[in-house]
Amino acid sequence: MLAVLSPGQGSQKPGFLAPWLDLDGVEARLRWWSALAGVDLIHLGTRADADEIKDTARTQPLLVAAALLAAEHLPMHDVALVAGHSVGELGAAALAGVLPAEAAVTLAGVRGHEMAAACALEPTGMAAVLGGDPDEVLAALQSHGLHPANRNGAGQIVAAGAIDGLDKLAAEPPARTRIIRLQVAGAFHTPYMAPAEAALAAVAAGVTASAPARILLSNLDGAPVGHGPETLQRLVRQVTAPVRWDLCMRTLADLGVTGVIELPPAGTLAGLVKRELKGEGAPEIVTLNTPADLPAARWLIARHAGPARPYTPWFRVVVSPAAGRLARAAEATVGAEVRAGQVLGHVTGAQGPVEVTAHDNGLLTEWLAHHDDPVAPGQPLVRIGGTH
Repeated sequence: MLAVLSPGQGSQKPGFLAPWLDLDGVEARLRWWSALAGVDLIHLGTRADADEIKDTARTQPLLVAAALLAAEHLPMHDVALVAGHSVGELGAAALAGVLPAEAAVTLAGVRGHEMAAACALEPTGMAAVLGGDPDEVLAALQSHGLHPANRNGAGQIVAAGAIDGLDKLAAEPPARTRIIRLQVAGAFHTPYMAPAEAALAAVAAGVTASAPARILLSNLDGAPVGHGPETLQRLVRQVTAPVRWDLCMRTLADLGVTGVIELPPAGTLAGLVKRELKGEGAPEIVTLNTPADLPAARWLIARHAGPARPYTPWFRVVVSPAAGRLARAAEATVGAEVRAGQVLGHVTGAQGPVEVTAHDNGLLTEWLAHHDDPVAPGQPLVRIGGTH
């Protein structure tokens, strides 16, 4: 079984699209997509320097366009699974047939522009925390008011939030960790991006989404999504929700993926997969960076194409036990793993606080009510998901 992966922001390299413009039709396609995205994709992919292409507003549509261009030269009908990291999810959604390519590029342009605008509202940033005990790392982030924006597996959690919180984390790192500040414009995949999420939602509301034609994994919980409108909602929500790439890689292993192709600019996701899925049964990997890599990618598809194993997501909804106001527990955040019986919050009414508890082990995929909302008995509060 073969998976095709679409990389996210930070993977771009100056001039990485230049070799692709020698292929018939590529330049014309990029001119059309440039008009949709509101940026010059040809210039950005060929002549722009590193500083110019690290601009969020430019990088995001560039990465989606690059992935889609390369995939047009692969026999995608033989590919069983696609996934993307962060903005790469838009490319993956198009490859899965959920969105037309034009819609994916357009949404990437809106997403990048609006996230860049949100970054300018207050000084925020991100830092990679390498190594250490994951629970200790998450506790340290919470103590400094930071968010786990990306959980990339292979001992890597990306912290995001206010600059002073990142400074404190660097000064007091968790045991056995190394902190690397990332050269990004702000705290992606955190509540700081709420204005961008709202703006993207307004545009996405006009897009018609189809059911995936192949398995499409979600960054929210690593599970396949089978419904077009839900996929679109997740793509919008993902602007403020953590990227759980660790769970996507767990699904790759659970499904028995034997071959992986990373689309250009390739290398980052291939490296994470190589470090996480190692030993016996580790997938064969091809990094597709230039047209010269196409024969190896096509040969990998020919040898690893095949049907996917059944992999069914399930969801449980936790409802309010009483009337009152909801207080959500600080650790009960979207993307957090929860245990049966874990307290997710309290509903406080005339009789005092009543616990809201999880009924199953799983992943907290969505809050259906806001903190301090008035709630009624039996009202859905939170959704917990898993797979079997």
